[in-house]
Amino acid sequence: MSQAESKEGLLAEVVPAVLPVEDFERGPLVGILIGSESDRDRLQPAIDELNERGISNELNVLSAHRNPQEVAEYSSRAAVRGVRVIIAAAGMSAALPGAVAANTDLPVIGVPLTSSKTVAGGLDAILSIVQMPPGVPVACVSLDGARNAAILAAKILAQGGGYPDAPPRPQVVS
Repeated sequence: MSQAESKEGLLAEVVPAVLPVEDFERGPLVGILIGSESDRDRLQPAIDELNERGISNELNVLSAHRNPQEVAEYSSRAAVRGVRVIIAAAGMSAALPGAVAANTDLPVIGVPLTSSKTVAGGLDAILSIVQMPPGVPVACVSLDGARNAAILAAKILAQGGGYPDAPPRPQVVS
């Protein structure tokens, strides 16, 4: 078996090309991840915005540094669970959004958070999120921009990012 065939076989096992509709769960459309319990209140505006729009969501506390395996597992299984967009918030080194994006094909929205534990005051978190390497895209909203992240998630979902068997978007007639 050639190296290319081996790689192709591994990819087929890890990432099926097309998952049948029945393989998808009806989980929340938006997954929200925070690296620390202390960030929960700062993401409440995102939860409120999503709830006001009737968009199902969940919040989990998973640290890219303290729980890297759990972050990878959550991210890689999110789509099969029904999640269509992930919002990941973090301060300081802000590794969480990138760690999530490295393990999923779903859109990832990074929310940089201010921190009193850093001299940069949040600039470090912004730079960590916007300087992702090629092939690992993360959208970045404003510093402490949880509500903007929810609005962006809603806009992504409105473009057809809903459940696989959702009705098609209405066509705009000009």
